[in-house]
Amino acid sequence: MSQTNPPEDLMQYEAMAQDALRGVVKAALKKAAAPGGLPEPHHLYITFKTKAAGVSGPQDLLGKYPDEMTIVLQHQYWDLAPGETFFSVTLKFGGQPKRLSVPYAALTRFYDPSVQFALQFAPPEVIEEEPQPEPEAEDKVPAPAGEDGPKIVSLDQFRKK
Repeated sequence: MSQTNPPEDLMQYEAMAQDALRGVVKAALKKAAAPGGLPEPHHLYITFKTKAAGVSGPQDLLGKYPDEMTIVLQHQYWDLAPGETFFSVTLKFGGQPKRLSVPYAALTRFYDPSVQFALQFAPPEVIEEEPQPEPEAEDKVPAPAGEDGPKIVSLDQFRKK
């Protein structure tokens, strides 16, 4: 019996759907940033990959969460600034205000428990990986250098803004 592969999705519908759903988060954050903040009883749980490209904040804070971090926007958040590709917010951690900037592409979950609304996103690629053990001496192949070496390209440069 022959097995056929499904056709390749050249339109990238899954990626478009993920971007559209991230637009829901952006719209919610814009409402939360408006005068008066979040209307009661809404509050937002936002989970993101701490090592995803573009995530920034105090290293002591991000270091405590080496994979994912969940922040809550409810009563005590300041300077919420939802941009086109990321948002920034100041929250208190251990009584100290700390500023975080998070690209929407780094989000993995969004949840408003007051209305049981949840979104889950495909996890983004992280910028740091766990260190790999060194291969045995006979397995080592010299890494190509210069123009012949591997090239890493960020997909962000190809996205429409």
